[in-house]
Amino acid sequence: MITELEKLAEQVGLRLIDRGEMLATAESCTGGWVAQSLTAIAGSSAWFDRGFVTYSNAAKVDMLGVPETTLARQGAVSEATARAMAQGALVHSRAHWALAITGIAGPTGGTIDKPVGTVCFAWAMREGGCEAQTGHFPGDRAAVRALSVRHALTGLLARLQDASCMA
Repeated sequence: MITELEKLAEQVGLRLIDRGEMLATAESCTGGWVAQSLTAIAGSSAWFDRGFVTYSNAAKVDMLGVPETTLARQGAVSEATARAMAQGALVHSRAHWALAITGIAGPTGGTIDKPVGTVCFAWAMREGGCEAQTGHFPGDRAAVRALSVRHALTGLLARLQDASCMA
């Protein structure tokens, strides 16, 4: 049975195939769930290059080149970190597009400024810009993570359909 997330992943894949492009992911709080949804689609090797699961700050620095100063000043859950993750995924891959997710899925870890359910996203295009946004998702850990994966894929699909928004 194909899930809603796999249906979104399939649509992303079809759009990438049409464009002759590839995708890389950089995930923290979702722990590779986006990559799992993408690779659940038969033939995804034609358009999915690689996924980075960078749960710790050290992994973000080591694998994606996120500046330690960004993490110190903005925090791991910030649009600046999400942008750096997406851009790092492009640098360390052959992909044309990258998406990044970093957030607080809970049940602990939230603060007044960044409560549980706060998730930052970035979508980057090798030949274009990098766009970031912050979402706030309700529910328990599983719900926050699932909603984050859906938001990331939906956001990428919208950007693939209108790449001019990234220019």
